[in-house]
Formats: sequence, structure tokens, C-alpha cells
Amino acid sequence: MFASRKVPILIRGTGLLGASIGLGLSAAGHQVWLSDPSPTAERIAEDIGAGEIWGRQGGQGEEDGLIVVVASPPEVTAHEVAEALLNHQGLVVDIASVKAEIIRQLLRRAEDDADPLTREHLRRYVGTHPMAGREQSGPVAARGELFTSMPWVICPAVDPGTGEQITDEGFVELATWLARTLGASVHRMDAVKHDESVALISHLPQIAASLVASRLQDAPANALVLSGNGLRDVTRIAASDPNLWVQILSANASPVVEILYGLREDVERLIGTLEDPEARGGQADIAQLIAEGNSGVARVPGKHGAPPQSFAPLTVIVDDRPGQIAAVLNDVAEVGVNVEDLRMEHSAGHQVGMVELSVLPGRRDELAEALTDMGWKVVLS
Repeated sequence: MFASRKVPILIRGTGLLGASIGLGLSAAGHQVWLSDPSPTAERIAEDIGAGEIWGRQGGQGEEDGLIVVVASPPEVTAHEVAEALLNHQGLVVDIASVKAEIIRQLLRRAEDDADPLTREHLRRYVGTHPMAGREQSGPVAARGELFTSMPWVICPAVDPGTGEQITDEGFVELATWLARTLGASVHRMDAVKHDESVALISHLPQIAASLVASRLQDAPANALVLSGNGLRDVTRIAASDPNLWVQILSANASPVVEILYGLREDVERLIGTLEDPEARGGQADIAQLIAEGNSGVARVPGKHGAPPQSFAPLTVIVDDRPGQIAAVLNDVAEVGVNVEDLRMEHSAGHQVGMVELSVLPGRRDELAEALTDMGWKVVLS
């Protein structure tokens, strides 16, 4: 419906996500305008090609079909959305990672007779959440392809009291077009269900990673030198921005707390078992806890969102020098086996790396034999 249109877009907020949206839309041929409280962030976003600064080089008055993307921190998102709705005539979307609290704040303003914002304005608002990001922040980390094949949740504004949809369906379609233009996979959800979902699949992992990583602050160096991919995998996202997560967890506290209650029960159960692991039933309880984790992992969607599928790993030992990983992958391609996943780990105290390749189970032995014949050292677990 909108495929042939070249739509002007104003992005309010030029951090990682805002600048990445600008890069993607600019590459698709759309006129992108940029606005940010930080002049430095604006200039960087402009310099990398995310768009042109709103006001300095024009933009005001270009209201015909203008879409406003609010890419500001969660604590000010509702205010920024309201300002955009009051000052522009077209679709306004936000990309904050929590949704229900934003619509609650907007509805409170719309019900205040002294506030210029009305429910009529909210017909043009769509809450959205692109499920994409990087460990780095700011416009310098922006990538136009950041959203390719990633989930992008669309949450039309709904009155929590009556269940009535406030957003006009035409604006929902336009928000959907915006996400698909950036290559995302669109999922439509109720705002409350969205917040409950991200509490489990996004906010809980962040909390768990941060809690585990916090135990490392006073760990002896001779213990940390033994760490491998297991520790790095668990703690990778612990390097996130504390200020951002204060806002996210505060805005989504209730669903997160409910999940933490369940986690606390499991931790207390494990503590009780480990205090006397030789007690009757103790070994079985530990095994049961690990098995429950196995069952949870098995439910995580596989590649490209497909149903979970088990892959067979094999490890190739490589010298720690440039070109070795590329050489392994070239030889794998020559054999004609598709790599479903790849992990890299370095051996402590040795100048070698271990490239773990995951492939379809029926191709593992064939690949291992072929790589061995090519001169690689292959280890099958």
C-alpha cells in the first residue's frame, strides 16, 4: 500500500536506535529529518548519513504525510510523544521498550481538561518496540541493517478500562509499513502482553547477567583467568547502560517482580538442597532443576524464528593468527555443509583458538572427516 511512496520522517532522538532507523530509511530513499537535545549527537547522526538536522537545513512546514519517530529515553517518551502529536499532523510512533505505562501517561493527559492533548490526538499514535540493539550506544554505533529480520512489535493504543482501540487502523498500517521498510518482522500485540513478554525474555536476562557479573567484582584474578565462554555468554549483556535500565525496570516493575518471585523460589529451593546435597532426594532435585532448564532452552525459537532444532557441534582447532577462521569457513563451504551457528573460544595459555561449528546432525560426521582430510584438527564432543 505504501511501497511506492517516499515519505518524510522526523526522528526525535539520535541515539543507537534513532540513528539506525535514519540510516535504514535514508538508504530506502526517504527524506529523514533529525532532532536531538544533544547538538553533538545530531551532528554525528547527520555525518554518518542518518538524515538532515531538522530546522537548520529546513524541514519545518513539511507536514504532508510526515511521520514522527520518537526515539527518546523511556522516562521522557510520553512527553515527547505528546509534543509530537500536538505539533505535527501525521503518524507518531515511539520505540521505547515498555508500552503500557506510556499509554497510561498519555491517557491521563488526555483526560485532563487543562491539557491540550486529547483522545483525538491519540488516534494518530502507535506504540512500537524494535527488538534490536547492540552493546555499544550512541549514533556512532548505528547500523542501517540493525533491524533486518528482527522482531518489531506494534502496539496500537487501547483504553485499558474499556479495551477499545484508540488508534485509527490506517495509522497502524502505516506504522507496520515503517517497520517492514527497515526489514523487520512485525508482530502485533496488546501493550500489557508486550510488557509481560519482554519482562521474561529481555528484562530478566539483563537482571540475571548483571547479578552474576556483580559477583566478579572482588573475584581473585587467578579465578578469572580460568573463565571461558560460559561466563562470557552469561555476562555479555551486563555491560549495558545503567541509566537506561533504571528507566526500563522502573516502568515495567510489576511484570518483572512477578517473574522474580518465581526465580526466588527456585533459588531458595536450590540453596536448601545444596545446604545438604546428600540428603534423601537432594541429587534428584538438582537433576530436576537442570532438566527444567533444558526444557526451557528447547522452547527458544531456532534460526530465523523457526521451531527449535537440535544441531550437532564439532570443534576445529586453529592457530591464533589472521585468516584462520576464514580458511575454516571456506573449507566448510567447499564441502557444501551449512553452518547453523558458530562460536569462538581461545585456549588459556596456548596460542590456539577453538572454533565450534554447529551443523545439521546428519552432516556432522561427513564434515569432520572432510576437514580432517584437509589438514584441520577436529574434535567431536
